Amino acid sequence: MLTLEVVEMELPLTALREGESGVITSIRASFGWGKGGGYGLQKRLMDMGLTPGTKITVVKSAPFHGPIEINVRGYRLAIGRGMAEKILVEVQK
Repeated sequence: MLTLEVVEMELPLTALREGESGVITSIRASFGWGKGGGYGLQKRLMDMGLTPGTKITVVKSAPFHGPIEINVRGYRLAIGRGMAEKILVEVQK
């Protein structure tokens, strides 16, 4: 008998389409010169309620690499794609 195993994988928030949901697994913060982000970005995202284990839903994705509107903890936020790229999520079916 053949059994299929569902493999969950981490994806950046930018990989989710409108209406898709996921759970934040981590925030990928780079440290050092020219890499963007770092502790300041990680702290800012966490201050906005984007912490590991939080469910997040993509409401709208602006065209031409514009911001992404998300629903998190009952409110909506718009964040730039650079920030969204650093948020890793586990997709929920």
